[in-house]
Amino acid sequence: MRVFEGFQRGVNLGGWLSQADETTAQHYESFITEQDVKDIADLKLDHVRLPVDYTLIETPDGQAIEAGYSYIDHAIQWTRKAGLNLLLDMHNTYGYTFDPLEKEESKEKFFFDEDLQKRFYTMWDRISKRYASYSDTVAFELLNEVVSPRVADAWNEIADHAVDVIRANAPKAYIVIGGVRYNNVTSVPMLRKPKDDHIVYNFHCYEPLIFTHQRAYWVDNIPKDIVVHYPCTIGEYKKQSSFLQEELAEAITHLSDDTCGASLFDQLFEPAVHAAQANDAPLYCGEYGVIDQAPAEDALRWLKDIHSVFEKYHIGRALWNYKEKDFGFTDARLDGVRQELTENL
Repeated sequence: MRVFEGFQRGVNLGGWLSQADETTAQHYESFITEQDVKDIADLKLDHVRLPVDYTLIETPDGQAIEAGYSYIDHAIQWTRKAGLNLLLDMHNTYGYTFDPLEKEESKEKFFFDEDLQKRFYTMWDRISKRYASYSDTVAFELLNEVVSPRVADAWNEIADHAVDVIRANAPKAYIVIGGVRYNNVTSVPMLRKPKDDHIVYNFHCYEPLIFTHQRAYWVDNIPKDIVVHYPCTIGEYKKQSSFLQEELAEAITHLSDDTCGASLFDQLFEPAVHAAQANDAPLYCGEYGVIDQAPAEDALRWLKDIHSVFEKYHIGRALWNYKEKDFGFTDARLDGVRQELTENL
């Protein structure tokens, strides 16, 4: 399996240009600064993943917003100066969002609507033209977390076309593509064989979700007083997950009940690793992390275990999240374990 060089150890800048609590110039100019990028470089990481909402860079009728693009420009300038690479992640697009809180938005319409897809291709044409000259340090992620498994085939078609659009402008840029079920690792084998050697298979890992998302306000039916520890056996996690929606608990249902610790990730990643090896594609985990509601010591144990399996298979990764958004690495809740966590990033 090939390695996604330059994107092995990173962190997400979520909450800045995507899923922002405020969409004001003051927020965009202060939430992440050049000093944050320097601090990330000092952690000996090699990249940042930069989620971007399409509304930052497009008007309602699809015209470019130069002010929005300027924040991406700054991020690229700062990371290049600091010796970091950058993955530009399109966190949503016109006509589609993964966000479970936006319940009125269809999770499938985009994948069967040619007009919505044309706008998606136009957006990526604009992005890839603007940043093609930075292909040595900037990679592109087509779309964050496709939700419905029913759109898997349609998504493969759309992704292939988007690759062609980008390749016309940036022939050597890395392009990162994830699968369905919220980009679950179990969906990697459903992705098509890459069209060229600069395509990367992507997944996210928050397993077991009942641990990493305990008491999360956006997860339907989850008890607000539940406390889940790590490590436990998969059998115990299955019992604790009984009230979750199927797509949120499905990933661990195929694992042995007595599985515990790092072997959980070893078993979970195996089909994705085999798919990446068979198709000679690098494998990358664009998001993983533990909610701030979990005990910090348990979060540290989870992170150590998942990192050991990332290292075993040379899987690149980006921790969710640098600050805030309920998962912040720099937040006070990790003060007691941050030094040890930093040493194990």
